[in-house]
Amino acid sequence: MEDPCVEETCGVAKAVRVLDGKWTVRVIRGLLGGTRRFSELRSSLEGISPKTLTDRLRALERHGLVHRELYAEVPPRAEYSLTARGRDLAPALVALAAWGDKLDA
Repeated sequence: MEDPCVEETCGVAKAVRVLDGKWTVRVIRGLLGGTRRFSELRSSLEGISPKTLTDRLRALERHGLVHRELYAEVPPRAEYSLTARGRDLAPALVALAAWGDKLDA
């Protein structure tokens, strides 16, 4: 019999807590290709509102998955990139995409 998945110790539960939300995984996927400005990221995620994107990016920053670089320009510019911890998700997302592609078959 499998051990129960306890919220504090179960890796799956901890991962789902960090990756929760409709857009979170897609934001990470959008940053896998490299550094992006807010507008570039938003245009690559059709249907996401600016508020939702801001909320997802801030949450991912708090979890140490995304780095925000601010530039003192007029208008202000911010660029977003994945941290090493965020890039660690790449193999999992590739596997998830491959599994999702099989759902159509």
